[in-house]
Amino acid sequence: MAIKKQYLFIDFEFTMPERNVRSKDFFAEIIEVGIVAVINDQIMEQFSSFVTPLKFPKLSERCKSFLHISQEQVDTGLSFFEFIRKLEDFAKNKLDTTIVTWGNMDMKVLRQNCLAAGVPFPFHAHELDLSMEYKRFFGDQNQTGLWKAVQEYGKEGTGRHHRALDDALTTYNIFKLVEKDKRYLEKPQPTTIGDRIDFSKLLNEFA
Repeated sequence: MAIKKQYLFIDFEFTMPERNVRSKDFFAEIIEVGIVAVINDQIMEQFSSFVTPLKFPKLSERCKSFLHISQEQVDTGLSFFEFIRKLEDFAKNKLDTTIVTWGNMDMKVLRQNCLAAGVPFPFHAHELDLSMEYKRFFGDQNQTGLWKAVQEYGKEGTGRHHRALDDALTTYNIFKLVEKDKRYLEKPQPTTIGDRIDFSKLLNEFA
């Protein structure tokens, strides 16, 4: 019986300071979460929610404008601690789990936010930065943005860019395309008749 493997495709949106305003205390906080849970190539759950930031609950105008997220949406979102409990729920099934993100910021900010809130990091799982996998696979010199990557495949992103669940679904779609290409390249090429017959021996027999 095949071992069940779980992939969690995760995307977070973060707070951001006003442009040209520096605060030595400021750090990015998660304000929206999107998760696509996939077990044995089947989507088992999709989860999306806003999250109320703990340290800097008031969003900057730049953040609201860039992400199209309102103050009311984050004010009525999950508390940070409810959000962490939800993440823990995804890890409770004891499956071999890999967390897939586009870039390394999502897990970095989650770790930083957990540290600031005094709560344990909710995952014990493999972590895969798909943007680096994509870069290595295609030999790109620079890291490619999520939606540019999907467009390079001749596809379109799901929904709207910078909405957490839409970006998580887009990450899942790119993952499937990259895995398909990797399997294609790993297939051994069929042998030619020249590989199967030693022509030098054959010619010697007729010489």
